[in-house]
Amino acid sequence: MTSEHKLKVQQVTWGPNHHFFGYIGHVQNIPWNLSERYILALESNFHDHLPSGHEPAGVVLIDTHDNYSVSLVDQSRGWNPQQGTMFYWNPEAQENQFFFNDRDAVTNEVFCVLFDRSLGPDGERVREYRFQGRPIGNSGVAQQGGWFLGINYGRLGRLRAVTGYHGAADWTEGIKHPKDDGVFKVNVGTGECDLLVSFNELAEAIRPADPQVDELDLFINHTLWSRDDTRIFFFVRGGWQEGARKSINAAFVMRPDGRELTRLGTHIGGHPEWDFGGRMIGALSGRQVVFDVDRQLVVGQLGDTKIFPDAQGDVALSPEGDWLVNGHKDSQEAQNYFTFYRRSDGTHVRSPGFDIGSWVSGDLRQDPSPCWNRSGSKILVPGLSARDDHTRQLFLISLLPDQP
Repeated sequence: MTSEHKLKVQQVTWGPNHHFFGYIGHVQNIPWNLSERYILALESNFHDHLPSGHEPAGVVLIDTHDNYSVSLVDQSRGWNPQQGTMFYWNPEAQENQFFFNDRDAVTNEVFCVLFDRSLGPDGERVREYRFQGRPIGNSGVAQQGGWFLGINYGRLGRLRAVTGYHGAADWTEGIKHPKDDGVFKVNVGTGECDLLVSFNELAEAIRPADPQVDELDLFINHTLWSRDDTRIFFFVRGGWQEGARKSINAAFVMRPDGRELTRLGTHIGGHPEWDFGGRMIGALSGRQVVFDVDRQLVVGQLGDTKIFPDAQGDVALSPEGDWLVNGHKDSQEAQNYFTFYRRSDGTHVRSPGFDIGSWVSGDLRQDPSPCWNRSGSKILVPGLSARDDHTRQLFLISLLPDQP
């Protein structure tokens, strides 16, 4: 079914500084607070190199009730252009509190911050989650709240620069499969931190099918809580540096206490999204598919290749789960496009292209990274402004009501 839906595009930030949210809007990674008055973003005077610890970005709130005015409330030294600083509004206090990553200006040790915008004149840090000897940052907040997952962004900065923090402290340098690093779980209330699964344990699980794991330094990407917080998905990778002759790209699912660690036998793309229950939305053989992680079986397909020309694009499911947006990149045109698809009836509509200039690939690339608002009526996306010397800015794409 073709769509009678119309889209409205609006630029909401302007130069001379760059503004971006960063991470994909999967797992309800929503830039808006509960009332949808404020949008979280980063502000920087550059985007042409990976930031070092002495190059903080501003943490800003964009006021949707005041002509999208931008207010600086803090700053972060733990960020990168592709994933930002891992913003996430605290599910237990979505109106006022949010998480972001930072790093110590002296030691370069990464930590997670819980910030409350309602405290003081400009908001205050409620807590800093610092762990001596194992400096980790937030890599995924439980969608129902109470916990966040942590990884070693210093290790990631060495092995996968695009998603790590350049020059951040790393206690595992020189160790391929450390026993004291992996996926951590942090209690938001108490600050207690536990290692759920180590690189050493993951290497043991990978070795039977991929014995080359013994030659590779492993890293972890995309730790994603399911919607009901009963499962955690993540990638274990290695050999992704330029010129590497061998590599690993293994997807795992486990329970929130580390039990039932299971390697998925089917690769469903690099940026899957949790559906409801034990199902995920991903890509397989050019199709946008629904995959049951418990049965390890494709159980559905969304649209077709005409609707989704690149099923491996960045996908995000609306909070209520009816609308899916797929952001795909046309490298030749240097444009990002966004396809909206309503699961209940197959209605679909595609946005105009958003300019990404020369930032098509590499560590500084500008991925589509669509993010829903809480009411499921619009998304926030990045693009280069036609004004302001092609600075990187934020745009809204709104779904207008069905036409009669």
